[in-house]
Amino acid sequence: MRQENLVRYTMNISSQIKNLRKKNGLTQVEFAKRAGVGLRFLRELEHGKMTIRMDKLLQVLDFLGYHLELKRNELQHAAKQ
Repeated sequence: MRQENLVRYTMNISSQIKNLRKKNGLTQVEFAKRAGVGLRFLRELEHGKMTIRMDKLLQVLDFLGYHLELKRNELQHAAKQ
């Protein structure tokens, strides 16, 4: 995966989590406490830090009622054949 794609995906996840937090009317402090993660982790996550702990990301997503799903990128897969 190209670096720019990785950055784009990371920022997309980060902004979605931040938007969901705000939509639920929670501050970072409240959200971190309720989701069971540290405030520092949440801040780094919302700012798009490239190296985060997957278990904590999944914990945040679970709290929000979401999950990660792997999907094959059909355009890239078709181009390689």
